[in-house]
Amino acid sequence: MSFGFLGIQFGFALQNANVSRIFETLGGTEIALYWLAAPLTGMLVQPIIGYMSDRTWSPKWGRRRPYFMVGAILASLALLVMPNVTALWMAVGMLWIMDSSINISMEPFRALVGDLLPSEQRTTGFAAQTFFIGVGAVVASSLPWMFTNWFGISNTAPAGQIPLSVKYAFYIGGAVFLAAVLWTVFNTKEYPPDNLEEFEEEKRRTAGFWNGIRESFAGIFNMPKTMVQLAVVQFFSWLALFSMWIYTTPAVTSHIYHTTDTTSKLYNEGADWVGICFAVYNGVSAIAALLLPAVARATSRRFTHLLCLVAGGLGLISIVFIQDPNMLLLSMVGVGIAWASILSVPYAMLAGALPANKMGYYMGVFNFFIVLPQIVAGLILGFFTKNVFHGEAVYTLVLGGCSMIIAGLLTLRVNDDDDIRLPAAGPVALEGAGYDAPVETDPRL
Repeated sequence: MSFGFLGIQFGFALQNANVSRIFETLGGTEIALYWLAAPLTGMLVQPIIGYMSDRTWSPKWGRRRPYFMVGAILASLALLVMPNVTALWMAVGMLWIMDSSINISMEPFRALVGDLLPSEQRTTGFAAQTFFIGVGAVVASSLPWMFTNWFGISNTAPAGQIPLSVKYAFYIGGAVFLAAVLWTVFNTKEYPPDNLEEFEEEKRRTAGFWNGIRESFAGIFNMPKTMVQLAVVQFFSWLALFSMWIYTTPAVTSHIYHTTDTTSKLYNEGADWVGICFAVYNGVSAIAALLLPAVARATSRRFTHLLCLVAGGLGLISIVFIQDPNMLLLSMVGVGIAWASILSVPYAMLAGALPANKMGYYMGVFNFFIVLPQIVAGLILGFFTKNVFHGEAVYTLVLGGCSMIIAGLLTLRVNDDDDIRLPAAGPVALEGAGYDAPVETDPRL
């Protein structure tokens, strides 16, 4: 059920590592502002897709899988088109389309784990997703560097043109995205609703596209307490991540490679090295994801998330002290540990606080707190970089590191419902919780 995330992260990793480079190549200067296209689509798409998938059931295709397939086809086409754009406005528009399509596939994957796994397995389930995310992102982030250094394909191009190494990376990404998601579509079994008559009645009662939009956006005012607490943690965590994804390329090329000329060999070497750095943090996250359930059992999910976010914050802050590109890889170790936790622990805590019949809906609403920090990043980080940090993008990464540490401290305020609901008694250790408790067996498993 998690293998499709390898393809989804192929798309996201190519987007995160290369879109700022494409914007700069096409003459863009307000990079953070251009990135606003992505969160605005996520804010619309994810809650609506979650709401719709909760009300979908097909004996052949299940509940979530139809959305996996549609999103995968659209995202793959967008990945093929993106490196062939010839104008800045086209690149911004393709980012909008590409991000929308990836979100159509991604949101139901989160709900699928909540649907199919009992509480004691959810931390491991989300950790498995994180493992495949890491594997996919390692390869995708490295592809431009690999094409240049292993196959001799040029990583430079005339002004206003995308290098061939980047184009080939996007072509490979489109194929892998579609193949990996289709593997999950055709090899995962979903369970029907417990009571089909009640399910159909609920679907008729809440039918209608506009009702779905209204319900999706109203959900932000009716969130469970744990979800509200996690929302604040998510806001500061993702503000840090967006500062990294938007500004690592200009920060590394100017602070370490000492160039802003996008046509120069030195700039493109630095941009390729950013891809390697992103591959390293994703590789670390794949390994860390396998260890998170054990750490959470030994401590708690909240303390585990705190440790990981502090490690990530220190990793981002450390970049300001680095002049040797190779030392950036050490910084990325901390970021990778944080990334593993961000992709799994909050969702494991959240799933235990949600009603089963609204899992997709609330997972979609939860995405607001990924989208909102990206909007904030698009609106304010450019101002800070230009007017407060005088164009030194590396200090924007420091700001992101501080934001991630704040998120870690706020995690201690979260009520983990599984910790509260189940007493410390019994012989079986629950995955993802710091206690022993009897396990309730799902009769369908």
